Amino acid sequence: MVIKVFLASSSGSTAIKKKQQDVVAFLEALKVDYTPLDIACNEENRMWMRKNVPEDKKPSTGIPLPPQIFNEESYCGDYDTFFDAKEDNTVYAFLGLPPPPGSKEAEQADRTRIVENGTQEDNEAERNLGDATEVPVKERNGDAHEEEERAADGEGDAGDEAAAGDEEEEEEEEADEQAHVEDEEEQEEDELQQLEDEEEAEVQEEEEEDLEETQEEEEAE
Repeated sequence: MVIKVFLASSSGSTAIKKKQQDVVAFLEALKVDYTPLDIACNEENRMWMRKNVPEDKKPSTGIPLPPQIFNEESYCGDYDTFFDAKEDNTVYAFLGLPPPPGSKEAEQADRTRIVENGTQEDNEAERNLGDATEVPVKERNGDAHEEEERAADGEGDAGDEAAAGDEEEEEEEEADEQAHVEDEEEQEEDELQQLEDEEEAEVQEEEEEDLEETQEEEEAE
């Protein structure tokens, strides 16, 4: 992996010159191999740098200023992000390089891994504890079977009660129908008896009229 630092050798800005010197001096102090690429006298370098700086990293003017740092084709950042990484002891991470053993960044990475591993071990211990206290499959199945049997018994009892209730309702309906039929029969008998009484009364009345007529005729003779 090659670290590329885009610089302007003939820049008239004192601030840009100072930033470039800070980046180069720090990389040399860390003994990081890098390749300086001048954009002042090389048009291809300037165009490549402007093209490969991400849009969200460009200034409001749209033209990125040196120094700009790349790891091969991957963009690392400008002077401000490089300075922040230097303050946080994360320059190697900023450059996309593994920190050398014994460096502050390597020690910090080791501490981070220890914390992460410790957290991971705690999580594994909790999972193992959960597995150890988990109810065996047979017991779970046994409990499930017992619950199913109890549910089946409950359903059977409920079914018997429902069937008994249906039989009682049918018996009540039959009794009501029988009572209704008997009432209708009694009503018909009463009506027939009333008709018979009326007919008998009419016959008796006619006989009485005939008897009166006969008596009147005899008296007239």
